[in-house]
Amino acid sequence: MSNTEEIVNSSKWFNEVSADEMPSRLSGFVYFLVCAMPVFSAIAFGAVDTWAMGVLAFFAGLIVVFWLTDAFFKKELRFNSNALQIPLLALILIGLIQLLPLRHSGVAADLLSIPAATSLSLAPYSTRLAVVQLIIYLIFFAAALVFINNRKRLRISVLTIIIFGSMMAFFGITQRLANPEAIYGFRPPGQAIPFASFINQHHFAAYMEMTIGLTLGLLFGKSAEKQKKLLLIIAAVLMGIAILLTGSRGGLLSFLGVLGFILTANLLERRKKREDSEIAESVYRRNFAFIAGGLALILGLFGAVILLGNDESLLRGVGLTNMQDFSTGRTHFWQIAIKIFLDYPILGAGLDAFGTAFTHYDSWNGIFRVEQAHNDYLQILADAGLFGFACVAAFIYLLFRRSLQVVEKTTNRFRRDVAIGALAGCFGILIHSFFDFPLRTPSNALFFLTLTVLSTVSIIYPKSNRKEGRNKAVG
Repeated sequence: MSNTEEIVNSSKWFNEVSADEMPSRLSGFVYFLVCAMPVFSAIAFGAVDTWAMGVLAFFAGLIVVFWLTDAFFKKELRFNSNALQIPLLALILIGLIQLLPLRHSGVAADLLSIPAATSLSLAPYSTRLAVVQLIIYLIFFAAALVFINNRKRLRISVLTIIIFGSMMAFFGITQRLANPEAIYGFRPPGQAIPFASFINQHHFAAYMEMTIGLTLGLLFGKSAEKQKKLLLIIAAVLMGIAILLTGSRGGLLSFLGVLGFILTANLLERRKKREDSEIAESVYRRNFAFIAGGLALILGLFGAVILLGNDESLLRGVGLTNMQDFSTGRTHFWQIAIKIFLDYPILGAGLDAFGTAFTHYDSWNGIFRVEQAHNDYLQILADAGLFGFACVAAFIYLLFRRSLQVVEKTTNRFRRDVAIGALAGCFGILIHSFFDFPLRTPSNALFFLTLTVLSTVSIIYPKSNRKEGRNKAVG
């Protein structure tokens, strides 16, 4: 696939968007909403509440209205044919099939005051909400692919994520040190342990993994100017400290995965550019400094957390506390997820139906109600069966394939650094998903889709700027 956006002119009303055209005011409104949705969701406690999801649905509706209105005035409906949209659409289709009344309830009608559910999903109401949520994600994703279509918007999107991520990290650090009883002073977290605006500190760690990935991508890349790298270092340190303060084991492991991914990607790029022994020697020195910088960042973050007096969070993150149950019950949840999958192997028990199905398989005393499997991959098997897992696997495959093509073929340094950093952030949360359910938090899902766009979308750079991009940062 070419690095430039393909423009399909076979129909006047259906065209791929060109990055060189002057964006309209309506296009600007859509782009603003695309930037606002992830930011709002993070501020609104991760958008885990029904009211917050309602606001996101309203934003998605505005996107559709502005998008179609823009198409009406321009006499063409712009879209992006990125194949990553297909797995999301397929998951929505699976959810709709699960809502069909194709299952016999097995309960006599005279025993219930209301009719028993006969859908394929064991929890039709939860599945219905999951489908609505996926539709919101698909609208957001499709719009982002279309309207993040030029270098200016690419740069704004990147700066928004890094600056907002830094502010959230600083807020989370000060909150943890102050140890308030409620988020923003009025929202009690319940039984969960909050961090910043997130109800669950582990999901905040996942959010930081994505923002620090983009930050480190620019920091270790070649596009950022020296005076700007100091700001990137400050942002990366804040995000790193916030991750460690959460005490999340999955968060720490994922952070190391993000850093390792970025170091490896940049080392491989430098290795390709060796031409003679003199250059090779210079590259070796740079590589050594590169790796040393990564190790210094890790040691510096650990030292900062210790100085802040949060040794307990750090020890928990590296697994040196609570050794009596290192998995904190996860192995039990995973076993049940496998049992549910084996009983519903094709289409699963229903999207978001794990909490309902869990009660039938739980061998514990039943005091606690477990809503998630604490492993997104096992839960998609339980919720959507082999077809749902195939959708997730296809999305991940297409994400890495397309992103690596962008990294390899682009001639613009800023674009390459953004692609590497965004893909590293995605890689980090995909690692975290083995131990938790970070992508079940709407704000994390929206930021993940945003990074997917930043790592895969094609940006057209004018020919006059492509040569310039090799010598300085061109966004």
